[in-house]
Amino acid sequence: MKKALTRVVSRFALPALLACTPLFSHADVVKEIRIAVPDLSAGTEHSGGGVVDVLRQQQLLEKAFAADGITVQWQFFKGAGPVINEAFANGQVDFAYLGDLAAIIGKSNGLDTRLLSATARGIKQYLAVQPGSGIKTLQDLKGKRVGIFRGTASQLSFDAALASQGLSEKDLKVVSLDYSAAQSALAAKQIDATWGLNSVIVLQQKGLAELPLTTKDLGGAGSIQSVLVGSGAFVDAHPDIVARLLKAQGSAVQWLTQDDNKDAYVQLVSQVASYPPAILAQDLKGDRLSEVFPSTLDPQFLGTLQASVDLAAQQRLIRKPFKVSDWLAR
Repeated sequence: MKKALTRVVSRFALPALLACTPLFSHADVVKEIRIAVPDLSAGTEHSGGGVVDVLRQQQLLEKAFAADGITVQWQFFKGAGPVINEAFANGQVDFAYLGDLAAIIGKSNGLDTRLLSATARGIKQYLAVQPGSGIKTLQDLKGKRVGIFRGTASQLSFDAALASQGLSEKDLKVVSLDYSAAQSALAAKQIDATWGLNSVIVLQQKGLAELPLTTKDLGGAGSIQSVLVGSGAFVDAHPDIVARLLKAQGSAVQWLTQDDNKDAYVQLVSQVASYPPAILAQDLKGDRLSEVFPSTLDPQFLGTLQASVDLAAQQRLIRKPFKVSDWLAR
């Protein structure tokens, strides 16, 4: 019931919450920067993967603002994008690192956010199925029970993957489950399949799942993009702080996009996310960090993001499509 209520609030009550968002003025003195991140950790520490983990390990934002007495508050949410959008609506966060769908839903529902940078592109998603099920392709999922984390980038990823094969969610029996619940349900044979992140590799290694395909096998269809967005009120009132934040992030991106740092990156995420290094290494096998983590909002990235907006509207994941070019911070 609680999850259902969260989905209802996220989709329908968000516009009503916007009136509660406090406005900033140039005269406001910033003492704290609040950054929201979906928590991908499997342990007691927090992890957002990618540039977030590098920023936190190297304390780059904290160092950038320490002389001004500005603290950085990292807020990690297990409820991922839907809960972060509510936090934006309530004026509880200033910036967020989000997958594409959650950021798109927020913007479509009236959240005044600004697109500040790319943070990852072409992130793989996996199809995990029960061992011996005979499911080898997306076509084999027709009529099957599939666990999907609705309202997150994984749902849009799955819809894009299905669309590439002439399918939609209507051809399946979709069950809304977060990542952990979906994996538990698959292991308990309560669902036939799930679509999600590299954490399903653990199930494969335990013999509890087969991984017949990834988005790479579909020519990239369904791969995830992620972004950094900021509160419009904060961005407009404090462009100098935004510029300094992006400059500090640039240092993390510079380290992260050096392919020689792949092993170090795997060890970092493994430590904070409590994932076995072998899982992360397998996930990144064949990938170049220099291609996954550039932060530039280049035409190719913006075009892919616009295609995601259009697909979300087509699949009725959002009510109002919009132009990504209008979302950019000026």
